[in-house]
Amino acid sequence: MVVESQDDMEVVAEAGDGAAAVAALSALEPPADVVLMDVRMPGMDGIEACSRVADASCTRVVMLTTFDLDEYVVAAIKAGASGFLLKDAPPEDLLAAIRTVHAGDAVIAPSSTKRLLATVAASVPDPGEPAAASAVDSLTDREREVLVLMARGRSNAEICAELFLAEPTVKTHVGRVLAKLGARDRVQAVVTAYEVGLVRAGS
Repeated sequence: MVVESQDDMEVVAEAGDGAAAVAALSALEPPADVVLMDVRMPGMDGIEACSRVADASCTRVVMLTTFDLDEYVVAAIKAGASGFLLKDAPPEDLLAAIRTVHAGDAVIAPSSTKRLLATVAASVPDPGEPAAASAVDSLTDREREVLVLMARGRSNAEICAELFLAEPTVKTHVGRVLAKLGARDRVQAVVTAYEVGLVRAGS
């Protein structure tokens, strides 16, 4: 009802579990722009379904979860999700998230950001995979600064203020960081920053 109430949105498919979701999405032409996916579902769970969707199409996935500390959220993001929201998010936040993800950015429930990053830091090895470390090494000093601030949950506007840069310049740096890291969005770039030890929980 929330999605259908918007003039610029349309529900093109619904499914009760992961396998049905993957099947429904593969049958759509053109493909869906954004999927709202529950983490916990019978049969194929949301993480596996997210991975299959992300690998097979340009459709972006937003995971929905009941718990801030749901241990499956990090795995879902690594599987290709563009972010996650809590199920009790206000309708306006849900709609904003859909539009943000559709535009190519990532969404994380504000109340969960610090705990998500702490979970990422605890779940990855030190000092990180060689390929990820090599990608981070390819960043310029300024791009590395931008990545660190992204990993600390700063928005583009906040990065502008901290580095005394214009917003178009920050957007350019963010785009270059994503390209060099091979990241789908900001969330995956932040995961990489934690994997290589560039940022640590509490730093």
